[in-house]
Amino acid sequence: MANWSDPRAGTSGFAARSAGMRTAAYDEGLRSYMLSVYNYMASGVLLTGIVALAFAYSGLAAQVMTTPLRWVIALAPLGFVMVLSFGINKLSTSAAQAIFWAFAAVMGLSMSAIFLVYTGPSIAITFFATAVAFLSLSLWGYTTKKDLSGFGTFLIMGVVGILVASLLNLWFQSPGLNLAISAIGVLLFAGLTAYDTQMIKNTYAQVAGTDMMGKAVIMGALSLYLDFVNMFQFLLSFLGNRE
Repeated sequence: MANWSDPRAGTSGFAARSAGMRTAAYDEGLRSYMLSVYNYMASGVLLTGIVALAFAYSGLAAQVMTTPLRWVIALAPLGFVMVLSFGINKLSTSAAQAIFWAFAAVMGLSMSAIFLVYTGPSIAITFFATAVAFLSLSLWGYTTKKDLSGFGTFLIMGVVGILVASLLNLWFQSPGLNLAISAIGVLLFAGLTAYDTQMIKNTYAQVAGTDMMGKAVIMGALSLYLDFVNMFQFLLSFLGNRE
């Protein structure tokens, strides 16, 4: 028979309800945090696309890409990424947001070159294929119970490897090597999409309720943006029809 006068029974029930409320609040905060990350990432991709289209169809891209200025446009996004990556602790949230938007715009100038090389329909098809793959991989990274942290070093080393191979191929100009780089690049950034999503999700526990929350959203959006854009560019090498 239950001991209704035992105060421990009421305490236990209250503790369980409190734990449930904390869990519900955490889950709601996590959903809001991830939604902010995805919103920033998607808005950045949209801004890049608009700038790329405008720059390409204005005729300016065709003029600039034949001058030394093309190297400034190509390398400028890397500068923004380095500022955010190494200076995020010193930047204010508003400054980090401004740099992210500037980065997305400059990336648009850089990516305008694809409209000079590939047909519009093939770019659109590749974009939607990348979007479907990205959403599927990110969803899996968010929901899987498997710890993906062990793959991080392998994936980063792979990215460094294809970067070195791409630089070497500037001299070799090997179609076979270029195809291999593209294939490996798609696989690497597919893996990074799932890995980064899980890392961003896990970061929430560390930044929830702190001043770093806004900055964490920007850095998470930057990571997913880079995964999406790189996967798109490598996939375009396979699916894109040249002009």
